[in-house]
Order: sequence, then C-alpha cells, then structure tokens
Amino acid sequence: MTDEPPLRRRPTEELPGNAPQHPPSAQPQPAGEGADPADGGPVPLIAPRDGTPDPVAAPAELAEVVARFAAGTGPVALDAERASGYRYSQRAYLVQLRRAGAGTALIDPLPLPDLSALDAVIGEAEWVLHAASQDLPCLAEVGLRPRRLFDTELAARLAGFERVGLAALTEQLLGFTLEKHHSAADWSSRPLPESWLTYAALDVELLTDLRDALDAELTRQGKSAWAAEEFAALVRTGARPPRVRAEPWRRTSGIHRLRGARAQARVRSMWYARDQIAARRDAAPGRVLPDSAIIAAAELDPKDEKTLLTLPGFGGRSVRRLARTWLAALDDARQLPEDSLPVSPAVEGPPPPHRWAERDPVAAGRLARCREVVIRIAGEHNLPPENLITPDSVRRLAWTPPEEITEASVAETLRGFNAREWQIGLLTPDLTEALTPPPPTPTPTPTS
Repeated sequence: MTDEPPLRRRPTEELPGNAPQHPPSAQPQPAGEGADPADGGPVPLIAPRDGTPDPVAAPAELAEVVARFAAGTGPVALDAERASGYRYSQRAYLVQLRRAGAGTALIDPLPLPDLSALDAVIGEAEWVLHAASQDLPCLAEVGLRPRRLFDTELAARLAGFERVGLAALTEQLLGFTLEKHHSAADWSSRPLPESWLTYAALDVELLTDLRDALDAELTRQGKSAWAAEEFAALVRTGARPPRVRAEPWRRTSGIHRLRGARAQARVRSMWYARDQIAARRDAAPGRVLPDSAIIAAAELDPKDEKTLLTLPGFGGRSVRRLARTWLAALDDARQLPEDSLPVSPAVEGPPPPHRWAERDPVAAGRLARCREVVIRIAGEHNLPPENLITPDSVRRLAWTPPEEITEASVAETLRGFNAREWQIGLLTPDLTEALTPPPPTPTPTPTS
C-alpha cells in the first residue's frame, strides 16, 4: 500500500477529513454536463496538488531529487515521455516521478542521461507505471530498472475493465478526469511549455492511488497472484529493446498493392535510403518521406526528377531537396540482377489461420477447439482472451502439438511459449482435451 494519503474526489466544498490538505486543483465542468462535484460527477484535474515543478536539468538539482526520493516512503510512481512520430529514437525526453514524502520531480534526461544514482535509492521500492512495457526500455537507457513493479494498465486488464487507459481508469475508480491532449506532443522540443509540464506531472499524481484501488479489486477477484506473476515477467523482460525484424521494409504501408519482385526491390531500396537519413537526423522516418510516397515511386519507377516530383508525397521542400537520393535508390533497384531481387520470406511458425483448412484440416479442427477453450475460460474469469494466452501461442500449440498429448507435455509446451504458471494452470486440462482427436463418428448401419 502507498504511504501517501489517498486523494478523494471532492463531493462538496468542504474536504473530507481523510483527504490531503492540498488536493489537486480542480474545477467543475459547466452545469448540466454531469461533472459538478456536488452531483457526484468526476472532477477535472488542472494542476498537481503541490504545483508544477520545474524540470531538473543540472547535476546539483538531480542530487537534491535523489536525496528527496531516498527519504521518501512507499511505492514510486514513474512515467516517461517520448517523441514518437517526431524522432527516430524511442528515448525518453522527460522522466516523471512521485513518492510519498518526496513529492513530484520532472527530470530532463537530455542534459542528465545517467540516472543510476536515482535508481540506487528507489530500486528496492515498488515502481508503479501505466503500460509499463512502453516505458521500461527508454527508462533502462537512462539507468532506471525496476526490481518490483505494479502496472496499472495490465492490472486493469486482469481485473476485466473494458477501458484501461489512464484517464478512463482514474475517472472510473478515483473520480478525477485527466486531460490527455499532450500525449502525442513533440517532447523533444525545448523549452517545454508550462501546460505540457503540468500534464506530465499529473500523469504520476494519482498513480499510487490508482494502484491501491486496482490492487484491492484484484484481491477481491482472487487474481493478486496472477498479477504478481505478470509483473515479475515484466521486470525480467520489459527493458529489452524491441526485436529487430529481418526485413522491416516489408511493413511499408501499402506494399500489398505492388506486384512483382522488381517493384518490391524499389520499395526496399527507398526504405533503406530513407532509414539512413532518418537515423542521421534523428527524425521519424515518416517525416522524412511518407510510406505513400515510397509506394507511389515503386509503382511508377520515375527516371527523372521532374516525373518524381509530380508523385504524391514528393511536394515538400525537404523531400524535393533529396530528389537525387530517391532517384539513386530507384536506379539501384533497377540495376539489380534477378538473383538479388527480394524473394518471399520463409514462413516462421504456423501459416495464417485462413489457410489451415486447406493445408491441414486436422490442425484446423484443433485450432478451433483450442480457441473455444480460451474464449470460454477467459469469459469465466472476466479476462481478455489475449491476456489469458497469446493468440500466437494457441496457433503454435494447435499446429504442432506435443507428440504425446498429456497434461504434462501440454504444460511444458506452454512454458516454452513463456506462458505464466497461472495461465498454464487454468488452461492445461481443457487444452489437453481439445488437442486430443475426437473419436470417429460411427457409420450408421443401413436399414433394410
């Protein structure tokens, strides 16, 4: 449990006795919209209870934060802001923390890229994050790695909440509304506007209160042990960078429209030319050249600058300045010998499910029965099916079941897919039965 006094939604002008002396600033929405605190509606938060702190950007300021958080108690709420859609990297451009007795800190990791001193004083505490898998890799880059954590989004999924966004959960469980209009902002810009800093501070303002509410709900549903396994798995693997795809250019939006290996070679050549520029500029690839422009050029294969610049997506000044780069990439693809053109990649794992009935009708039957098991058990326990077991695990199990189908062999196979013990315990008996071929239908005896 958090050591910080929990926030309570203000039902009247007088604060209840167990509320903090300085609640977050709030203002009711216009009358008639169901948001008046006197009517029990949610209260919009407009400022943190302690005010919006200035970003920490100097070693001396960081040392003061480290001392504060070392003296604090209870869980540590954390969040990070990236610049997805603006920058090539997925690094953190702001780190937010809050702890009872320490208040809120906003840290600028551009001048302070090593936060290992902070990690040393909060590392043994429980960290509270929302959608932790999104932030753990960039936090690890600056030296912050949890030993224990509580993921409020994952907890909400396990508890069966339909809406698991931070704002939705805060409103439903705590009675406060959070504005999320800066979530897609360019956090790499400097200086950061005051309204953005307020938004960032509010993201950790209520996390520990939300953690306590969700923990109570998980306990009520008998799912606390499940959540503990999930959180431990996140601690083990969450900080790993995303797996690099063998041929990332194949994910270019619209590539399905192209026909022929030569056209695919043009996409590949332009994709890597764009990627090199994006990495050098630290700019999101789509801001260098949109996917739609790559596809248009791959379809038409223009030979000169005039033709290239008539295509959709090539009208911007920065794109036009790189016209020779794009034409060179197209020419490289044009000069490739036939044996260097892209070939269809070998399929790793099972084929697409819609091909199963054609390729292996028996396996298709296993998959249908396994899916029925997952959906039924997920419904019985008020869980999203994908949080009970990943769809890919179900497909792999059904396509290549153990040679000897027993509960022990099915359980071991699921462990090989990184399933957690609580998932294995729920699923193994029924999946074992689903994998077992049904007895043949007896042939009716003809009557005379």
